[in-house]
Amino acid sequence: MSDINQEVHNAYEVIQNGGIILYPTDTVWGIGCDATNEEAVKKIYTLKKRHESNSLLILVNGEKMMYNIFKDIPETAWQIIDLSENPTTVILDNPRNVASNIIA
Repeated sequence: MSDINQEVHNAYEVIQNGGIILYPTDTVWGIGCDATNEEAVKKIYTLKKRHESNSLLILVNGEKMMYNIFKDIPETAWQIIDLSENPTTVILDNPRNVASNIIA
């Protein structure tokens, strides 16, 4: 297994076991976990010394995952995503199928 494949596998294992990971983004380092695991989410709040009344980001990898988390996605959100050439942040309400403490 190549080094990058091994690192991805290691990160996957950590996330699957309720841990948190540090990963590079296009601008800063991110701290991530399984967004459906309340204990893992709690670890991020503790590490960041952040109160649980503040929401966290949920990263999604495509349309299927978007619909798994959000029932109603406005057409405007899809237009923004379709027109963007870079990773894009879209703020949506009422997520589901995620840890309750990830939502402020």
